[in-house]
Amino acid sequence: MSGGATHHFSPLTLDDLDWVHQQEVDLHPFPWTRGNFADSLTAGHGAWLMRVDKERVGYAVVLKVLDEAHLLNISVARAAQGKGYGRALLEWLQLTAKRNGAGQFFLEVRPSNLAGLALYRSQGFEQIGRRKGYYPAPDGREDAIVMRREL
Repeated sequence: MSGGATHHFSPLTLDDLDWVHQQEVDLHPFPWTRGNFADSLTAGHGAWLMRVDKERVGYAVVLKVLDEAHLLNISVARAAQGKGYGRALLEWLQLTAKRNGAGQFFLEVRPSNLAGLALYRSQGFEQIGRRKGYYPAPDGREDAIVMRREL
């Protein structure tokens, strides 16, 4: 992370959705819609915004069911990538989930997302399964690697 920068996490609001959706479209070939994020807010999912020195750099959505947390989306703006912000956001999400009573944290990741796989493995996530044809892909569908970590 850049020296001296402070990061802050806050709940995602409707006012953030235009920025979040712009990032989503820039980052992902099959992005969530603005409506997907709005629905997550309405459903009460943990939806978070990460700022560094007051500048928005990342966002995430986590579903909590009983004692499990499930990462639905985590993204860092392209201009902010490679600075450790994704790691900081993921660590904060895990800590927050644990504080809120989660004992396990789950996620899915594309096998082609090598940076994501490396990050998740470095955080102690282990592959527990595979969902065939889970993600849309340019050539049809791509599997999802299901990962889990005890908190």
